[in-house]
Amino acid sequence: MATALVHYTAAAVSDRGRKRTSNEDSYGFSVEHGVYVVCDGMGGAAAGEVASSLAVDEIMRRVAESSVSRPTRAAMESAICAANQAIYSRAQRNHRLSGMGTTMVALAAEERHVCVFNIGDSRCYRLRNRRLEQITLDHSLVEEQVRLGRMTEAEALRSPLRNVITRALGTQCQVTPDAFALEAEPGNLFLLCSDGLSKELSDSLIESLLSIDLPLDELCERLVGAANKAGGHDNITTLLVRVEG
Repeated sequence: MATALVHYTAAAVSDRGRKRTSNEDSYGFSVEHGVYVVCDGMGGAAAGEVASSLAVDEIMRRVAESSVSRPTRAAMESAICAANQAIYSRAQRNHRLSGMGTTMVALAAEERHVCVFNIGDSRCYRLRNRRLEQITLDHSLVEEQVRLGRMTEAEALRSPLRNVITRALGTQCQVTPDAFALEAEPGNLFLLCSDGLSKELSDSLIESLLSIDLPLDELCERLVGAANKAGGHDNITTLLVRVEG
């Protein structure tokens, strides 16, 4: 039996939040090429903005110039490595940008085959049958302590070390992303976001907000609005990708 084809729609919103004077988040997507990326820069406003935008631009450029119509896992990993090298090299040439880096979460889709990549604590969630599941694992000190059983979730939320990232794009000459292969089904909704959303809103609240039947751009606005209402302590970026039958 032939498998029914699917297609994708997407929307995104990025906001500097209520406390920051600039926005170090960047995002990019191409439904045509099946690639969606969110990055959260680090290293001070100027350096963070440079790192995140450089990562998104390099990944999207590499994908657009690829000889294949949809990016393979190998092609995406190559693009991510190129982005890492571009950021690292720029920082080596300009001492004012020394130490800059960025988190990254990306989704690549080819028909029903989806692969999610992440470095740092920007996340990917999937809403399926109105149930939210976190796909990625944070590369952060407290989350790794939780996974090892050395810290509870409640302790992690209160920890002064909760912003310490253990893996980032561009801070070292080489980095390896985690990768998660999934099968997409019509009705699935993927959320890519920076930690300005996930640290303000509980998974249960994100789930309830995404379960409302609204256009994707309105859902993005609702998520950002809720994060700002909860404090808006960081930049907030949401990118939604819906699988259509």
